[in-house]
Amino acid sequence: MQQAATTAERGKLRCSCGACAPHICSIPAGLDASDLIRLDANVRDKRVLERGKTLFRQGDAFHSLYVVRAGSLKTFAEAADGDVQVLGFHFAGELAGIDALADERHQCTAEALEHTLVCELPYARLQRIARDIPSLQHQFVRIVSSEIVACQAHLVMMGKHQALERLAIFLSSLAERNGRLSRDTESLVLTMSRQDIASYLGLVIETVSRLFARMEQDGILEVDRKSIRIVRPDRLATLCGNAVKPSALRYDSYIA
Repeated sequence: MQQAATTAERGKLRCSCGACAPHICSIPAGLDASDLIRLDANVRDKRVLERGKTLFRQGDAFHSLYVVRAGSLKTFAEAADGDVQVLGFHFAGELAGIDALADERHQCTAEALEHTLVCELPYARLQRIARDIPSLQHQFVRIVSSEIVACQAHLVMMGKHQALERLAIFLSSLAERNGRLSRDTESLVLTMSRQDIASYLGLVIETVSRLFARMEQDGILEVDRKSIRIVRPDRLATLCGNAVKPSALRYDSYIA
């Protein structure tokens, strides 16, 4: 029976798939050393994107999935009249490109919000090796399933919650995701613009700006442009109520 990769073996895979800690990457922690090496052999060279550069565009043919290794992306769809709708944000350890699985064309554009490093997983290769690595296959199914559930949760949030609650849910979700990366759930750096947040939450930018100011006045947040400190996480949680946080739900499945 194959043994899980030891700490020493993972150390030898530095800058490879094995180098990503289980709590920040969608790669299953239980893969043994040989499987990690095999997976890494099927990852194309890491791609570096500067802020504003695109990873893939709406309408592009589908070839690969992408894991964000560092930095962040936003995904958005553009209507025929030029109207843009932000669909989501992807941070370290999260997968991008699942939108194209259905008809082999990307349904949205992915753009870097900052200096970003991604690992490219050619889908045809991924399918081949997943047949031989049950844990990888199982994790991939979980990720796809969680994307569906997260989208449903986002629709519920949009339909059932007021503007202040939506922003609270969004910030709480970011805090949870950040906590799994840095263990800090109270300090955030928003790489996305206020306009991006407004689009994602179905609001106008003036409303988002006003709500940030209100939360700061109420002592819930300290706001310094893109730097946010959650002063009263208990009060932020109260604003969220029992709402499911779509993005946090998606991220949970990656590290289970």
